[in-house]
Amino acid sequence: MSSIRQQPFGAAVLVLVWGWLLFLVLAPNLLVVGASVMTRDPGSFLSLPLNLDAYRQLMDPLYLDVFLHSLYMAAVTTLACLLIGYPFAWALSKVEKRRQLLLIFFLIVPFWTNSLVRTYALKLILATNGLINSALLSLGWIDEPVRMLYTEGAVIIGLVYLLLPFMILPLYSVFDDLREELVMASHDLGAGRFATFLHVIVPLTLPGVLAGVMLVLLPAMGLFFVPDILGGSRNLLVGNVIKNQFLDARNWPFGAAASIVLTLTMAVLMLAHRISKQRIGEEGSA
Repeated sequence: MSSIRQQPFGAAVLVLVWGWLLFLVLAPNLLVVGASVMTRDPGSFLSLPLNLDAYRQLMDPLYLDVFLHSLYMAAVTTLACLLIGYPFAWALSKVEKRRQLLLIFFLIVPFWTNSLVRTYALKLILATNGLINSALLSLGWIDEPVRMLYTEGAVIIGLVYLLLPFMILPLYSVFDDLREELVMASHDLGAGRFATFLHVIVPLTLPGVLAGVMLVLLPAMGLFFVPDILGGSRNLLVGNVIKNQFLDARNWPFGAAASIVLTLTMAVLMLAHRISKQRIGEEGSA
């Protein structure tokens, strides 16, 4: 009787899942792909014939510089998150379980506040008359306010602040599953701390590193409101280009083509993450 009831329930779940994937994931992406190969029309935004002009426009030196600069800032943000998140996740995995839950709770509490609001709060901290400059002036460490806002560094600080938990959580997951006997076996075989870290811990935690990179690198290139608030017009990300093409320039094919490039980059990172997990699984079984 229970199996008869479970079959309709399972079928309904499958219908909901596949319906969600088809209509809310596949269909919008197909529309973006279609828009990227159409012609720009000032009246109706899109028109025929089909062409690849939008993808050729991506190679324009002006936009190529923006993409490369955006990739550079996203890479610096990802590296900073990795350097901070890796030891943090390792230390988090070493504390007792009750304290782990409390620390993870504190880690995710900022997500309860809108990221736009948090970015504006960071702007007040970095401003010329903000909290940092006021504290440094009152301590006598500086004679005049330091310009931190509307710089490349301010954008990177904002991105690290918003995206750091996305690096810590996957790293914590792999550290929590790391078998301590493998580390002890490495020490028993004569390997020092650095050799154990390099040849045992790093390979075993590589899936978490790749997952964190995947969750930080691409969003860092797309968070257009962070440069708008903290960086000014000279520190644009790919997300700013896409937003401007859709809302200001009304060049929907080019905006769609830039979105497709970001999506393909995410697909490559996901493939690399899957391959690394398979290799580590094969090495572990061997």
